[in-house]
Amino acid sequence: MSHKPIIIVGGEPNSIFFELFFKVIKKKINSPIILIASKKIFLKQANFFKKKVNFNLVDEIDIIKNKYNLKKINLINVDFDQKKVFKKITTKSNNYISNCFDIAINLIKNDISNKLINGPISKKTFLKNKFNGITEYLAKRTNTKKIAMIIFNKKLSVCPLTTHLPIKYVAKKINKSDIENKVKLIDNFWKKRFNKKIKIGVTGLNPHCESIDNFSEDKKIISPAIKSMKQLNYNIEGPLPADTIFLKHNRKKFDIIIGMYHDQVLTPIKTLFEYDAINLTIGLPFIRVSPDHGPNEQMLGKNTSNPLSLLRSIQFLDF
Repeated sequence: MSHKPIIIVGGEPNSIFFELFFKVIKKKINSPIILIASKKIFLKQANFFKKKVNFNLVDEIDIIKNKYNLKKINLINVDFDQKKVFKKITTKSNNYISNCFDIAINLIKNDISNKLINGPISKKTFLKNKFNGITEYLAKRTNTKKIAMIIFNKKLSVCPLTTHLPIKYVAKKINKSDIENKVKLIDNFWKKRFNKKIKIGVTGLNPHCESIDNFSEDKKIISPAIKSMKQLNYNIEGPLPADTIFLKHNRKKFDIIIGMYHDQVLTPIKTLFEYDAINLTIGLPFIRVSPDHGPNEQMLGKNTSNPLSLLRSIQFLDF
């Protein structure tokens, strides 16, 4: 088989994931899919949305033994007891989601695949303030120290230096080594995945990269980090004012823009591309992507959610 399977953890059972999955699975996909989820929830929601989906019920151990004897859609059942089709998200699904990740990571450790997608997960209920996001959760699960969260679009991507962190903590978390490590990870990933020497832009922290404070993070931390990367022949520029770097003439100079905090770069990238982007984690022992949106409880059962980000996630790993 030329394509390793794409492992998909369904995520929160009370989310829009299956609605989206039923919409995108009709597209041409070369890689087999191993979906790790509740068979009951899968069938209940398929019936609710009036979708008929052919799938092959498989066992984790059998996949590891027989390697690549897979159909187009292969479902590993993880039990989750819920009578209603949809319910309010609670911590009841935490063990279920954790068990799904256990299976996915075990398959990856056994060289079944190096490609992972997770469906939407509620950070509030699943992570319970122990991790900033799923990026950090998977880093802990795999003992990975250096990671980068990227919102990827083929025209322009962004990387927040700090991820799901309250704004009052951001300045304290910015340091030279983190900037340098993110640049190295990103440059190496683009070389391997796209055979491309990447052009990197870096924002400042403060408005216009200026500060009325005696200590300026832009001058004391960000500028020295960029200077050291330039000396190592990385194609990098900054610090650049965040309020103008996303103007059309400015953003076209870069493949990726590293920002200092979440909303500084995710707000403009989502404004530009909306659902045509994916959440990508690099640095893990595998490539992890997810749709760039949450469970979206208010849209449950309406069948009007946009599937483009899930489609782009699958297409990104369909190699």
